[in-house]
Parts: sequence; C-alpha cells; structure tokens
Amino acid sequence: MFFETFDTDLTPVFASVILGGLLGVVFGIAAQISRFCLRRGMVAGPDRRQALGTWLTALIVALLGTQLAVAAGWIDFSDHRLHVADLPFVAVIVGGLIFGAGMVLTRGCVSRLTVLSATGNLRAVTVIVLFAVVAHSALKGLLSPVRVALGTPTIGLGDAASLSGLPGGAPVWTALLALGLAAVVWRSGARPLHLAMAAVIGALIPLGWIGTGWFLLDEFDPIPLISLSFTQPWADTLFWTIASTSIPAGFSTGLVGGVLVGAFLSAAARRELRLESFETPAQTLRYAGGASLMGLGGVLAGGCTVGAGLSGSASLSVAALIALGSIMAGARLTDALLTRGRASAGAVLAAE
Repeated sequence: MFFETFDTDLTPVFASVILGGLLGVVFGIAAQISRFCLRRGMVAGPDRRQALGTWLTALIVALLGTQLAVAAGWIDFSDHRLHVADLPFVAVIVGGLIFGAGMVLTRGCVSRLTVLSATGNLRAVTVIVLFAVVAHSALKGLLSPVRVALGTPTIGLGDAASLSGLPGGAPVWTALLALGLAAVVWRSGARPLHLAMAAVIGALIPLGWIGTGWFLLDEFDPIPLISLSFTQPWADTLFWTIASTSIPAGFSTGLVGGVLVGAFLSAAARRELRLESFETPAQTLRYAGGASLMGLGGVLAGGCTVGAGLSGSASLSVAALIALGSIMAGARLTDALLTRGRASAGAVLAAE
C-alpha cells in the first residue's frame, strides 16, 4: 500500500526497520512503566494477580485488534508458519515447558529482561546474550539437530490449525476468549496505569501485523509477515551485530533496538536507572541455565511469551495457544519445585 501510494527511495526492508523501531520504542516505554512480564503473573508473589491481569489485558487488545484487521482483509495468516496444517506437537510442548522453566530461573521473560537490560541490569544483559546465542544455535547452528528431531513428530490439524477453522469461526472464538480473559482481568485488581500501558502494548501487535502484511507490502520486494516477538529478533540481531556487512537489518533488529531505546528513556525519566549485577556464583549459574533453556525453548515452541503468547495467540493459532499454555505450565511447575526446595532446605537448617 505504502509503496503504491508514495514514490520513495525507501526499500521495504529498510522501511520495516523503521516500523520495528517505532513499535519497539513504544513497547519499551509501556513495558518499563507497567513492569510487563508474564512470569510475574505465574509465580507466587504479592502482586501475582495484578501482574497476570496486566498481561492478559494486552492479550485481549491484541486479539481483538488482530481479528478486526483479519476481518477487514488487511492480514492473511493462511501461509504463516504458526498456521501450518501439521503441528509439531512435541517441539511446541517441550519448548514451552522449558521456556517457562527458564524464565522462572532468570526471574523474567525475554521481553522483561530486554527492558531491564536497558536500565542497567547486568544480570539481564548476560541472560539476553546467552539466550540469543543459544537461540541462534538452535536455528542455524550446533543445536539445530535437536530442533529438527523434536520437530519431526507432527499431528495433522488441517483447518483446525487455527481456531477460525473450528465451528463458529473466528468471531465466536474471539468473543469467547476475550470474555473469559476479561473476567480474569476484572478480578485482578491491577492498577489502572498498568492496564492502560498493557492496552498500548496489545495494540502494537495488530499494528505490527498490519504494517508488515499490508502497509509495507510490495509484491516485487516482499518482507515477512511478522509482529512483535523476541526469540527470532534477538537471534537476528546477534547475527546482524557480528555480520552487518553481509546481511541487512530488518523489522526484528529495529524492534530490539527500539525497545532498548524506549526502556532506557522511560527509566531515565522515572529515575530508575541503576547498575545491578550477580551476587553469587550460584546465582550466575542459575541465570545461565535459565537463559539457555529459554533460548532453546523459544525456538522449539515457535516463540516466547510475546511472539507466541501475544502475537501468535492473537492470530488464533492453535500452535501458539498450546505453546502459551506450555510456557505457563512450565513456569508454575518450576516455581513449585523451587519453593518446595527452599522449604526443605529451611526445614533442614531449623532441625540443625
């Protein structure tokens, strides 16, 4: 649409970098203010219900906005990887479980750690670097045989690869999901400011889909249909950082850069910039293990809490919904195991 309307020297790829950067800046600001993170909504804590309500608000807005865009004919997911007829169920479930475990071990999902990296948290910086290395290795390197092996078992879903292919179609399933999620948000007691920031984040999802799938569409120089995510973008950004003369930046690299800029500006304005680092070798090892699990898990599951959880689920992809459920289950199980372990250790010390 853009290139048919305007005579410009911009290429679709470079225009997508600008689009990704703009969306990233907004995400970084909104996520920094709201402390947006699914992990906080899944683990025991005083603000668990509020954090979950905040995250689900973003999902509701992303879902409604994306499906309205589909109905308007601006987005077509028929050829998207999240809507393939053959579901690699082992990879999606295993990937989701270990991603959820990893984000509990690192005390943050990838989007949250990206935001924290921009505010001076050196733990988050270390996790992101390890995460990107492992993710890239699973996509194109040493760990790719693991990805291929786990992705081989599939289940043929046909039209049921999307909820829109089930009885009732997209309108019914969108309404059911939105109403069910809204009921949870209503009882969450989340702060209005955080809910507003979550709504902004949710609105970025359809903007990403529309921007890459319709606004910047050029039949002679196509770009991938993509919205907000962090697994592929961090792997791409790592590769671009070390080989920028060989490969161009794209939407994903612009997104990562924008999030870092937006989070930094927000934290600086709110006087929340501070350097933090690891406290013990054991903590370092725990975070490194969690980063590795998230890197591999994000690739296997087809995305992180934002890529699969928000962008993918908003498209009504069954694979993305299974991935999101597996991430939540992995987080809850890991948190329960860690809590039990701390309780056991405390009982032993008390007995001594």
